[in-house]
Amino acid sequence: MIQTRLASQDQKVKYSYGAYNRIKKDKQRIRITEGCPHNCPYCYEPTEIKIFDIPKIERNIVEISDMNLLCKKEAQSIIMKLGRIRVNSKVVYYELICGVDFRFLTQGIANSLKDNRFIRMRMAWDWTYKDVYKIKDALDKLVYAGYKPRNIQMFMIANWKITSKEYMMKLKTLLNWNIQVSDCWFDNQKKGKVEPRYWTKEEIKYVGDECRDHNIMCRHHGIQPEKAKS
Repeated sequence: MIQTRLASQDQKVKYSYGAYNRIKKDKQRIRITEGCPHNCPYCYEPTEIKIFDIPKIERNIVEISDMNLLCKKEAQSIIMKLGRIRVNSKVVYYELICGVDFRFLTQGIANSLKDNRFIRMRMAWDWTYKDVYKIKDALDKLVYAGYKPRNIQMFMIANWKITSKEYMMKLKTLLNWNIQVSDCWFDNQKKGKVEPRYWTKEEIKYVGDECRDHNIMCRHHGIQPEKAKS
C-alpha cells in the first residue's frame, strides 16, 4: 500500500506501508514489521506496531526494508528464524537497509545479527552530538559481535534542524572510529539535487563534499588518495 503525506515545505512525498515482497533478479526485498515508537518529526513511519508473516524466501540475498525491526519484542526471534532459512540448500544473506536503532541494540541482538548473516550493517545518528556515548556503546556491541568498523555505515540526516556545524562534529568523530557515513537528506531528497530546507546551499555542498572525502579516507586507512596525488 502506498500513501501520500505532506512533508515540510508542502512537498508531497510517497511512502509505502504494509507487508512487502518483491523479487528483482538475484535479490528479494521484504517488509515484515511496521511501526516505531519514537515518532521523530522528520520520519513518516507510523507509531502503531505491526508484525507481518515472513514471505517465502526465494533468493539468497534478501533486503529488509523495515524501518525499525529492533523495537519489536519479537525482533530476536525473527532474526533467528530468518537465519535458519535455506534457498536451494544454500544460506541466505540479509541486509537491514534502514539500519538498526542503537536504543534497542543489545549484545545478544548484535550477536544474533552476525550469526544469522546480516551484512552491511547500518545505524542512525540523526539527533545531536550528545548521543555520542550511546552511539559508541552500540558500535562496540557490533564490533564485539564480529563486524569490522569500516564495514559499518552511519545514517545522519542532513539539511535539517541539526546544524551543519554539529553534523561536522559527528563526522569527525566517526572518522576517528573509522565508520563510514550515509548522508541522507531531509525530505527524501537525493544527493546532487538537494534544495535548502534548514541549511544554505553552501552548507549543503560543503557537507556533501566532506562526506565523500570522509568515506574515501575510511576505506583507505585515513588517507585521501586523490589529494595525495595532487
